[in-house]
Amino acid sequence: MSKYETVFIARQDLAPAQVEQLAEKMGKIITDNGGKVHKTEHWGLRTLAYRINKNRKGHYVLFELDTPAPALHELERQMRLSEDILRSMTIKIDEFSSERKDQPKTDKEAA
Repeated sequence: MSKYETVFIARQDLAPAQVEQLAEKMGKIITDNGGKVHKTEHWGLRTLAYRINKNRKGHYVLFELDTPAPALHELERQMRLSEDILRSMTIKIDEFSSERKDQPKTDKEAA
């Protein structure tokens, strides 16, 4: 299975509890299709760079997924169909953020 990061932006008029339910629903799609949700982060309500469907703000949610391709395709399909999700983006990654090891800074980088 491959590793992915998916970010979606939900409408600004949703309550935080509704955004949590939406994230759980999207995570359940992955687990039902044989994948695993490694991490879910709620970044909260943020201002958008430009209006999307008359929305100036949006709730951002990040998923780190370890999933087969068919499960990811189903997740993306459901996100496109949902009226509550303004935008989404999925990228393939080599390792999860918790697995990354920060390199110590050299004297030149610290200065």
